[in-house]
Amino acid sequence: MWRIGLIAAAVVVAIDQLSKWWVVDVIMRPPRVIELTPFLNLVMGWNRGVSFGLFNTAAPWAPWVFSGLASAIVVFMWIWLMRTELKLVAATIGLIIGGAVGNIIDRLRYGAVADFIDVHAAGYHWPAFNAADSAITVGAVLLVADSLLRPAEGRKNMDGQAN
Repeated sequence: MWRIGLIAAAVVVAIDQLSKWWVVDVIMRPPRVIELTPFLNLVMGWNRGVSFGLFNTAAPWAPWVFSGLASAIVVFMWIWLMRTELKLVAATIGLIIGGAVGNIIDRLRYGAVADFIDVHAAGYHWPAFNAADSAITVGAVLLVADSLLRPAEGRKNMDGQAN
């Protein structure tokens, strides 16, 4: 099953990095707001923190610390991926790994994560995000849904033992 997760991760990293290259190096020269629909814009934002801009700091150590934490999560998810026997779980773990790797690349390349998707309604804006963030979110939601909805006899813990 690890191949399914690895393919999912590679696809996410490719989509994420290509979309970021396109936005950062082509579209946002100069940076501006591009209205795509009444509820969706392209913007240029740099997240030096974690999700939703938490711990957003310009400290020179921040990209290294946050990349290290994300790398630890990738290792944990990789171990889980190597132990799973389910295609859906392997694919969702791959989404999370790919999203984390995409954001690690940004932190090491730019010192921050490039965010550019701006969803808004009635004057309220969701924090800007990118393809990697979307993959992480979708993967996490699917993992939670799988753990809640799959019958107990079909579930296994991380050691491969039935619950």
